[in-house]
Amino acid sequence: MLEVDIQKRLPDFVLDVSFSTEQEIVVLFGPSGSGKTTILNSIAGLVHPDGGHISLNGRTFYSAGQKPLAVQKRNVGYLFQDYALFPHMTVSQNIRYGLRKGHELHLEPLLTTVGIDHLLDKYPHQLSGGQKQRVALVRALATEPDILLLDEPLSALDTATRKQCQDELLRLHEMWGIPFLLVTHDRDEAEKLGDTILLMENGRIVEASAQKSHTATSSS
Repeated sequence: MLEVDIQKRLPDFVLDVSFSTEQEIVVLFGPSGSGKTTILNSIAGLVHPDGGHISLNGRTFYSAGQKPLAVQKRNVGYLFQDYALFPHMTVSQNIRYGLRKGHELHLEPLLTTVGIDHLLDKYPHQLSGGQKQRVALVRALATEPDILLLDEPLSALDTATRKQCQDELLRLHEMWGIPFLLVTHDRDEAEKLGDTILLMENGRIVEASAQKSHTATSSS
C-alpha cells in the first residue's frame, strides 16, 4: 500500500494532500501548477516535503524529522513527460541501463506487450513519439519497481497513438500488479485509466472519485 500525507510550501500555495492506494491506477487530475508533479517527485525522492509521511508497503520513504530514504533505495519507476531516453544508446541499451544482472527474464513479455521487440537496435532519433513512449515505459518497468509514476506520459502523442498507449498501460498494469500514479490534464484519459481520480486545485485534493474500485481513499 502507498500512503501519502505531505505538506510542501510552493511559490503560490501550500501543497497539503493525504491519500492511500493499493494496487490500482490513481490519476492526479487538474490544472497546471496545482501540485501534481510535486507529489510524484516527493514519492520518487527528487523533492523533499516540509512535513508529513510517505510509505510504500510498510517502507518509510519520508517522515518529518527523519533522514529521507535515498532515491536509489526506493525502487520507484518514473516515466517522465519528455521520456528522458539516452540519445547515444540503442533501444536495447536504454532499456537495460541500470538493470541488475539476472533480471532480464521478464523483459520479453514486456517487449511483446508494447510491440517494440523489433526496435531494439534503433536509436531514439529514429523513433516516432509513440515508439519513444513505449521504450521509456518498458525501461521504467524493467527494473521491477514497486510503484510506477507517470507524469503526463501521453500528452505529446496524436489521438490514435494515445489511445493505443492507454490500452497498453491498462494491460501492463494488469500484468504488473503494482500501483500506477499518473498525472494528466485530459478528462477522457483520466476516466479511461483511473481506478480512482483525485481532482487537485491549488495544492489540495478537492474531490476523489472511484471509477472501477474503492481501494483508494483521500482524507485531505
